[in-house]
Amino acid sequence: MNSTPAKWYSAVTRYQWLVLIVASLGWVFDAFEGQIFNITRKAMLAEILHQAPDSAGVKEWGDIVLGFFLVGGTLGGWIFGMLADRWGRSPTMIVTILFYSIFSGLTYFATDLWHVCMLRFLVAMGVGGEWAVAAALVAEVFPKEARARASGIFHSTSVLATWMAGITGMWVGANWRYGYLIGVIPALLTLWVRASIKEPERLQAAQKTMGDRVGSFRELFSHPTWRLRALCGMTLAAVGLGTFWGVTVAGQDLMSHLLTKLGWDKADIETEAKFAYGIVQATGGGLGMLAFGPICERIGRKRTFYLMQVLSLIVIPIVCFLPQTHWQMLLALPVMGFVTLSIHAGFAVYFPELFPDHLRATGASFCFNTGRLLAAPILFTSGKLKAAFDLPVAITMLSGLFVIGIAVLSFLPETKGQDLPDA
Repeated sequence: MNSTPAKWYSAVTRYQWLVLIVASLGWVFDAFEGQIFNITRKAMLAEILHQAPDSAGVKEWGDIVLGFFLVGGTLGGWIFGMLADRWGRSPTMIVTILFYSIFSGLTYFATDLWHVCMLRFLVAMGVGGEWAVAAALVAEVFPKEARARASGIFHSTSVLATWMAGITGMWVGANWRYGYLIGVIPALLTLWVRASIKEPERLQAAQKTMGDRVGSFRELFSHPTWRLRALCGMTLAAVGLGTFWGVTVAGQDLMSHLLTKLGWDKADIETEAKFAYGIVQATGGGLGMLAFGPICERIGRKRTFYLMQVLSLIVIPIVCFLPQTHWQMLLALPVMGFVTLSIHAGFAVYFPELFPDHLRATGASFCFNTGRLLAAPILFTSGKLKAAFDLPVAITMLSGLFVIGIAVLSFLPETKGQDLPDA
């Protein structure tokens, strides 16, 4: 007699769903803090610099501020990832959410460039730390049969942040300051975290038995297995984050580039570009991230990374050069979002599976957030390439970074169907 296989969610408990909801909400607002600057930076920097939104100064300072954000995310990820293993998941998540909430709200009062740079740096510290805590928590709480899908759902909720940022950007227009006040809202989430999240038993056991090796960078880099995984994971994340800022985010620039050639009005171009990136392309990206978990449960983590990066190398030149009308670009951008953003959900699935209990948040955070630091020079290079070459050519050149991501996978293990390492 044939039995029907149980659904992946059939054994998931109410508490596990609660953890996924809380972690996802933290990540939604976490990602919103990164996206709201991308949406509002022209209006913000034009006001502070007293220059036109399309001026060279606004473009240059936009890249500089993003550099501060990437460095802040790295530092915050290192510190809070380590503390998440030492203090525990719940208290560290509370601190990181308060970090990005409070400093986002203070951006409302920014009147000088150093204000913007410092506040974005501090916001990013909370952003970088929160992801590591939440990703480790979801991986530890869910059973292995549901872990990949739950982690994929967790990371894919960032598309809600992109929608929120896109809608917020269209709503506030030139009144950019109000967009940052919305970032204060997640501070209320900390009350829910404090009341509902319990420390995973496996982390508590590791804290008792591993002593000062818990959350230790010396432990991470002195052990050859963990060191290799950390360095390769870092490189894989750098490719994903570098192509995000250099390629995926440029979806709105591709739409602006096309509409300018088609003779659209300047104000209409700006609104349509925000909609195309913040809503249309983001929807494709969200579907890609949701798809990563089920696909990697079927064919494996590494094969899914291979697949999506190869597809990115194929799709990006097509999106850059093929569309000749507004509606054609609207159809193409979500496909680019699907293949390029899907691997970001893979980071949430894969990185926590690479490290033992006493180093899980430390290792996963090092991979993801040091990738931010390595992405910073890619960001500056991206700006120079886009200034030196026609925009579609520059974006296609930047997509070559996926070749590095494909190569580094050879040094990483397959973790499909395996228990989380405990030592």
